[in-house]
Amino acid sequence: MTGRALTVTFLALCGLGVSACGAAAGTQAAGTAPASELRTASARASSSPARAATAGATPAKPLAGKVIVIDPGHNGGNYRHPEVVNKKVNVLTEWKPCDTTGTATNDGYSEAAFTWDVANRMVKLLRAKGATVKLTRTSNTGVGPCITQRAAIGNKAHANAALSIHADGAAASARGFHVIMPKKINGPVDPVVGASKKLGLALREAYRSGTGIPYSTYIGKDALDYRSDLGGLNLSTVPKVFIETGNMRNATDAAKLKDPRFRQRVAVSLTEGLQKYLT
Repeated sequence: MTGRALTVTFLALCGLGVSACGAAAGTQAAGTAPASELRTASARASSSPARAATAGATPAKPLAGKVIVIDPGHNGGNYRHPEVVNKKVNVLTEWKPCDTTGTATNDGYSEAAFTWDVANRMVKLLRAKGATVKLTRTSNTGVGPCITQRAAIGNKAHANAALSIHADGAAASARGFHVIMPKKINGPVDPVVGASKKLGLALREAYRSGTGIPYSTYIGKDALDYRSDLGGLNLSTVPKVFIETGNMRNATDAAKLKDPRFRQRVAVSLTEGLQKYLT
């Protein structure tokens, strides 16, 4: 009777834990998983909802939170209003006309129509990447705005980057593209001259690789030109550059700029340049 009672007591103690049965500390009881495996399984269980939530989340768009101002050069109705576009405005280094009509190909495709088309293609691409995009004009049938107002639109928007799109009207033998960047003028643009250069370099590389248009043969060095006479740059307080996407008076460049498929390549390339700069 006493022996049986001791046996029952011993077995009861074994039920309290391995160490109660005389096993060494850290020894695993038969049929149980190691503590490290239990902890790992517990961690997997607790983290799986977070992993599932992350896997199901929509990836952040690369330009989310960025503000970009696109300035399509000139306007389709400028030629009808010389009294407006010829009015002189102060660009700090000199007085210049409010705006100009821009150039055109030899068969009449205007720079204003080209820049408007490319700008609207870019708006779609940039917004799809999450950017907030503002244009300096709302149509290609109006007049202006003046170059001073174009700069002010970017400033008011606190743009992370601003780009003025153009096409040149040089001699027929000249071809290629170039980027125009600001100089320090002891004015409002001075603090962003460095950032504007970085923007210009990013756009130059993206445009060259994306379109195949060569560097300008007639102006600047390595497709870079620095100017202090452009109101759109002098008055900008945000990083900003101009791009002359090609020469509309050169037959080779003009044929490309008139092609809608090529204009899409222009828009894609410039969008990629902006994204590279901003991210």
